[in-house]
Formats: sequence, C-alpha cells, structure tokens
Amino acid sequence: MNENVREDELHAYVDGALDEARRLEVEAWLAAHPADAARVAAWTAQSRMMHDAFDSVLNEPLPLNLVRATRRPAFAAPARAVAASLALLAAGLVGYAFGVAGQGQPTRAPAYLARDAAIAHAVFSPETRHPVEVDAAQGAHLVAWLSKRVGTPLQAPDFSAQGFSLLGGRLLSGDTGPVAQFMYEDGLGRRVTLYVRRAAADAPGPTAFRHAVEKGVDVFYWIDGEFGYALSGQIGRQTMQRLAVAAYGQLTP
Repeated sequence: MNENVREDELHAYVDGALDEARRLEVEAWLAAHPADAARVAAWTAQSRMMHDAFDSVLNEPLPLNLVRATRRPAFAAPARAVAASLALLAAGLVGYAFGVAGQGQPTRAPAYLARDAAIAHAVFSPETRHPVEVDAAQGAHLVAWLSKRVGTPLQAPDFSAQGFSLLGGRLLSGDTGPVAQFMYEDGLGRRVTLYVRRAAADAPGPTAFRHAVEKGVDVFYWIDGEFGYALSGQIGRQTMQRLAVAAYGQLTP
C-alpha cells in the first residue's frame, strides 16, 4: 500500500464502513490498481461465503442452558481467554465454510464437474510446447472466442496478486457442450487451470464452494446459474483455496 489508500481502509471498504466520499476515492484507487482490486474481491468473496454459511446459525436463539450458564458467577472467564477462543474459532471458519454449505443434497455441486476438470488439468498442464491453443498475448481474442463457443460471457480471472499469470486457454469438449479451460503459471512453473462448462440439466441451482481431490489434483468447484466452474492444481490446498476465493470473487456477481 502507499499513502493514498491504507490497508485498513481497504478492509473498511469491504465492510461497508467508509463514508460516501472516501468510498468513492477508494473505488477510484481500485480501478487503477488491479492487484489491490483482486485482494478486495477475494476478501468480499470470503465475507459472502461466511454470511452464506453462518448467518442462519447466528440468527438462531441461544440455547437456554447457555443463557443460564452466563448468569452464574463461575462463568466469568478472563477476557483474554475468551478473546483467544474467539480468535481460534474465526481462524477455522473460512476453511470450514468450504464444506459446510455442501452437507445437504440441494447445495451439492455434482461430482462430475470436479472429476472432468481434474482430468483436463492432468492432460494439459504438463505440456511444455503446447499447453494452450491461444496464448495470453491474444487475451482479448481468447476470451471472446471461448465466450462465443461456450455460450456465456467469460473472463479470465486475474491471479497476479497470488503470483500467477495467464498462459492462455483452449476449447475442450464435454457432455454438455463446449468447455473453456484457462491455464495459469507462477514463477516456479507451477500451473493451475480454470474449467468452465454448462451444468447438466439435473444440476442443482447456485452452490457454494466444494473441494475434492481427484487422483492427487485439488479441485475447488461451484455452480453459478447455468454454468459450473472448477479450479484445479497440485500446488497445495491452502494456495489453491486462495486462488479459488479470488476466482469466485471475480466471476460471481
């Protein structure tokens, strides 16, 4: 960050805590600084996930035995211990949110999406000479071409804040029609792929994140509208999760 927009102001922007004048200034800053915009999009996606996963729980009435317990003198725990417990809880919520939304059948993204994305990743990511059909130098053409073939406006998420740049993409075939695959690479040569296809006719409605491991490939996937999205890679679950959050924040309205 620099003197114009501080880190805490970006967080306040995500939380809706800025006054109108400063909010407009921050939005102008984000329009000119894509790396910060990507971070804010990721934070916004995390916030949305947390609300989707836990708002219903937070709005439930407190159990009667807990209410009674708070009235007992012995319940007066040191504030520091309480704060530590809350911090540990908060640290685990983001990871837990990836799984909690999928525990009921109505919100479960179909397994075929993760499986097919992982297969496509395993086939093309090791390629050295022809990893993509259209490279990133023709990015505008790539996105327009894949959007037309897949049948929906697409975009290639910006992962520069996470250290990954777009290599390019290719058109694949799936049982629901054409499929788009975007490929990214970091400075260590590690690759991840984003797989976009039309969802099956019997697929559920919009879903939260799901995580799967298909033959050693981590896949984070979700459905938005009529299309399914899956990010695949073998770079560690935590790194993949950060990329998936960034992708979700940029691709989901």
